[in-house]
Amino acid sequence: MKTISSVVEQYIKKKPFLQSALAQGIINLTSLSRIVKPEIESELGKEIRNGAIVMALKRLSDDLEFRATHKILKVLKNIGEITVRSSLTDYTFLASDHILVQQAKLLEEINDNQDVFYTSSRGVNEINIVISNIMDKTVEQLFKNEKCTQKAEDLSSITVKLPAENVSVPGIYYFIFQRLAWEGIVLYEVISTTNEFTILVNDEQVDIAFKTIKDLKSL
Repeated sequence: MKTISSVVEQYIKKKPFLQSALAQGIINLTSLSRIVKPEIESELGKEIRNGAIVMALKRLSDDLEFRATHKILKVLKNIGEITVRSSLTDYTFLASDHILVQQAKLLEEINDNQDVFYTSSRGVNEINIVISNIMDKTVEQLFKNEKCTQKAEDLSSITVKLPAENVSVPGIYYFIFQRLAWEGIVLYEVISTTNEFTILVNDEQVDIAFKTIKDLKSL
């Protein structure tokens, strides 16, 4: 049997930004209840008092606040080393039968140079390469016969080391990326391993991105 509380919860869960705002207590519950009332009434098939919706939102916001602060923030307080690298170029190539051969040649070129930043990821149809811009000419020479669909320059990376328990707590990445979105930061790439992730941003936004991530430790 559907209840007001269950219908309100399902409505909020479909709207992540609204869910986060509720958890932080920055929404007027009375005003929100008036907005959601028509949809809640439609789902339940009867008229509902605003006060009942407000109470459901209050209980839900208290629960969301507990979940956010008790689990996610506990992990974020233990964020480890944050590393920033600049002067990077982001290439996207269409996948081909020969592109992995060229990637192997590129790895040979950078193998002995510890100062060069390099990472690559492969999707279904594309291959992405992020590399220090001192290697731009080498990349463009090796991949001259490949189809380059995008090249972005003047980028910086921020690599964050996460505590091991990050893999068992849902919402860690959402929480981080939400903060970055609120600051208007554009993410060119997101690269992750089990206990760390790297974001690629424009040089002009790297300072605010770094501060946003660093400040998570003190929430």
